[in-house]
Amino acid sequence: MRKIKYKIEMLSDWHVGSGLDGGADADSLVLKDENNLPFIPGKTIKGLLKDSLLDITELENQKDLSSKIDSLFGKEVKGKDKVRGTIPGTLFFSDAEINETEKKDISIQLSSQLYKNIASTQIDNKGIAKKSSLRTMEVCIPVGLEGKIEGKEIDDAMFEMAFKWTRQLGVNRNRGLGRCKFSIVKD
Repeated sequence: MRKIKYKIEMLSDWHVGSGLDGGADADSLVLKDENNLPFIPGKTIKGLLKDSLLDITELENQKDLSSKIDSLFGKEVKGKDKVRGTIPGTLFFSDAEINETEKKDISIQLSSQLYKNIASTQIDNKGIAKKSSLRTMEVCIPVGLEGKIEGKEIDDAMFEMAFKWTRQLGVNRNRGLGRCKFSIVKD
């Protein structure tokens, strides 16, 4: 079994949602572990990297890479305009978390300093805020996260390409949130 350890350096505030709201404080909360620390689920990382590789194959016309991506990441099985199921990939993606040393330095009391709320509203064509459109989202400040990918057929060069291509993650990544830099951690 081969393993790639990677690091995500967040370059801006970011939000990977929990699906929960924070009552009057926020309409959407950041996904947190039992110690109130942010993390990114492995399935989210898997989807981001697969999308990056699919974009690369399309732009660089590398059709031969598509079957390798399906084998490593899995694929949907379709029939008559419906998804009939999935064929699982051969790779395992861990959650991306703050590294163990930093986790020990951040107490539950200090962990609340990792988050802040930002607000946004819709503006109509006259430049006036639309009624009931104010939304507040909790975001995490820039931090470093680490994770690993495990599998028998790991191709370091392919993942280096995917890491370079992936520059944003999470909600509102097209509006300035979630800028990031992935890199391989050498042992």
